[in-house]
Formats: sequence, structure tokens, C-alpha cells
Amino acid sequence: MAASVLPEDAGQALLVGRVWDIGTGGPRVVAVSGTEVFDLHRVAGTVSELLELPDPAAAVRAALLDPDLAEPRWVTSDVVSASLEGDTTRPHLLAPVDLQVIKACGVTFVDSMIERVIEERCAGDAGRAAEMRELVGRALGGSIGAVRPGSPEAAEAKRVLIAEGLWSQYLEVGIGPDPEVFTKAPVLSSVGLGAGIGIPAFSSWNNPEPELVLIVTSRGEMVGATLGNDVNLRDVEGRSALLLGKAKDNNASSALGPLIRLFDGAFTLDTLREEEILLGVEGPDGYRLEGRNTVARISRPFEELVAATHGRHHQYPDGFALLTGTLFAPTQDRDEPGQGFTHKLGDVVTIRSRHLGALINTVGASEELPEWTFGLRQLFGYLEAQRLQPAGRAGRR
Repeated sequence: MAASVLPEDAGQALLVGRVWDIGTGGPRVVAVSGTEVFDLHRVAGTVSELLELPDPAAAVRAALLDPDLAEPRWVTSDVVSASLEGDTTRPHLLAPVDLQVIKACGVTFVDSMIERVIEERCAGDAGRAAEMRELVGRALGGSIGAVRPGSPEAAEAKRVLIAEGLWSQYLEVGIGPDPEVFTKAPVLSSVGLGAGIGIPAFSSWNNPEPELVLIVTSRGEMVGATLGNDVNLRDVEGRSALLLGKAKDNNASSALGPLIRLFDGAFTLDTLREEEILLGVEGPDGYRLEGRNTVARISRPFEELVAATHGRHHQYPDGFALLTGTLFAPTQDRDEPGQGFTHKLGDVVTIRSRHLGALINTVGASEELPEWTFGLRQLFGYLEAQRLQPAGRAGRR
């Protein structure tokens, strides 16, 4: 079971994250190495602290060789099994970030940009999607896909689209000089492998968004990556872009995991530029949907997205996780012809890539999923309690 969740080359990967420790009643920073999960609490109390070290990859490698710094606490297959079964009475994986702000970039792929335009033209009405998709597709043709955002060619495309009455705020951030960057979720609110992902009752047109997530330090350095589901409410955002917060930030609407893979000699940022992120949705009604997010088709380089998020204009002292957008935009009909795709409660969503593993979650109602109760006060209280504990090994659990 662990092999189905970890990267294909897990034996060569430096994987870190968080496990909820039943014995101490709180989150532990961990490294996953082979069949064992190592407690890194003596190295760092939070993932943010670990990643702020001068060379986090070297620090993890050294810790795994030093029994005074890292000890095998759990069996990988047991932790993965508990996570996938949603068994919170056993040690299980959490979202692999903690103090980092969850940021997201939107409209970074042409295909999904066009779908955002369609949402806007439909004013959130899924029944009009097929008609508007044909209209917008005819007007745009295939030429806009080769336009470099912010270029003179993009400015000319903007002029033509305005003349045709088809200019959109989504086209502005898709091919204009500035990318869309927004805050997806509060600190500590994201869910991890096996947890329910939330769709609120007020949405009837929504979809998963499988995305590559860059892990960035307070210095603006990209040090690793994970997978994410930037759950999207198409009907809400389609009514007005000013409802972005309502569309994006709800209980359990941000899923990250299964683990952070740190950059090292064999796994680099360039590896990710060619990553294929696969999506699978299996519904309780027997419905199946497959999709693909080809990162190589992103319209802006990673460095540009990070620079738009972090710099002299905005700092993140605890680092941030940056969802980089998705090529995938579901148009396949699920129920009525022309209605397109929308989630049903009980959908199992799998987001998978060769180098980052698999993030698996089941769709539930935001109002009925476990409430987010472990915030910053609780984390600081836990860390202080652990600091006051006498030195000694926690032992395998």
C-alpha cells in the first residue's frame, strides 16, 4: 500500500512531512525512508523550521545517520494505511506543511484560462457551458496558446479581443504582465493524505484541480515540492471574481501531500518542469474521470510565479507553499448532456506523479467533515509541552 502512495523512485527520494503522534497528542516532523518513518523532532519542531536551515536536504541526510537526532518511530506501511483508512486513532499523515502560508497561482495554463472565461460568460450557470465553450473557442481559435504573457504579442491579442467584446479578467492574468496570486487557505488548515476534501452545500458546479506545489523558504528559495488539490467552485467564482475567497477557502478545501520531496542532486527544479500530474476521480455511482496536468505547458516559469509572490513587495517569514495552477479543466459530461462535470459526495480523487507520489482524498460536505480545530495556539502549546518533557526516546508506536 505504501508503494502506491510514495514516489516511483522513493528509494532515492528525500521525503519529509508530518505525522500525528497518538502518544504525545500532536504533530511530529518526520522523514520517510524505506519501510520506516523517522521522528525529526530533535532537529526541528516544525517543517517550517526544518526548511529554514541553510541546507535542509543535508540536515535530513545527516539526521538519518545519527540516532541521537532521528529515530525510527513508525512503520511506513502502517502510517500510510491509517491515513488512507481515515483512522485518526492511529498515527497518520497530515498535510506536510505547517507554518507556511498557502498561496496559489491561477490561470497559468491556456486551456484552464479559456475555461475560466467560459465560467465568467456563463455567470456560474453550468447549463450554458457547452454553448459558451463553442462561442469562445471560435473567437479565440488556437493562436493564443503560443502567446507569451506580458509580451507585445499578448498586448496585440488583448487589443483584438477587446475589439471583439471578448476581453476578460481571466485573460488579463492569463496573458497580461502580472499573474494571479491569491491566498488559498489559512496556516495549518490544509488536509493531508486520506482526509476528506470539502465541497460546501452552496455549490452545485465544482471540480478538483490537480497541481504541482512548490515549497519556498522565507528567502524565496524553492527547496522542494508536493502535490495539491486546489478545490474549485466554478459556479461561485463564475458569478464574480470578487467571490474568489468564497470559492477557494472552505473547510477542508485545500489538500496537500502526501509528503514534501526535497531537492537534491538527483531531483531538481528542472525535474519538475517536465512532470506529468495525473488525476483520477472514481465516483460512488461508478463514474470515472481521468485528466492530466502537463507542467511543461505552463505559460509562466516557476521563477516568475515565485517572484510575483515573494520579494520586496511581500515577505513570508515562515515560508510558503505555492500551488502553480493546472492545465486540467473538466468538460466531460457526468449527468445531463452539456452540464459538464461536477463532484458528488463520495468521489475518490487521486492526484499522482512519478516523482511526488499520490495524494488521495474523498469528497465530503464541508459542513459535515471534521472541523479545523488545531491552530497556532494549539501548535505552540504542544511544542512548549514537548520542550518541557524530560529527554528520552519516545519509542516506536
